[in-house]
Amino acid sequence: MTALISHTTFDSIDAFTQSVFWGQVLGFQEDPDDPNLAGEEECMIFSADGTQRLLFMEVPNAKQLKNRVHLDLKPANGTLDEELARLLALGAREVDDLRNPDGTGWVVLADPEGNEFCILRSDAERGI
Repeated sequence: MTALISHTTFDSIDAFTQSVFWGQVLGFQEDPDDPNLAGEEECMIFSADGTQRLLFMEVPNAKQLKNRVHLDLKPANGTLDEELARLLALGAREVDDLRNPDGTGWVVLADPEGNEFCILRSDAERGI
């Protein structure tokens, strides 16, 4: 017997704004039959095939410490540098650049509420 992940939940100050940001980052959509609205305490977004879901739930306190869990992302198309520029334009903030001179490594970013996540090299950049 095993358990399956139903969805991943992020505590948020503004669930709607977080759902919009992460929807743009990941290409996820809201449920057209149950759209997310500004001011709602819970907003969920779904991958195109519906197998991955993220829920943003409002809590009264802001993030205070480093995340214990975070997402590691890789570009679906293009390079790490191109994806980094896109994520910064969406409102992410660079926290730390951990790339090495040989091109390995990653960049640590934060979403609009300060939750850290990483952007890795693409499969093509890693020769996969």
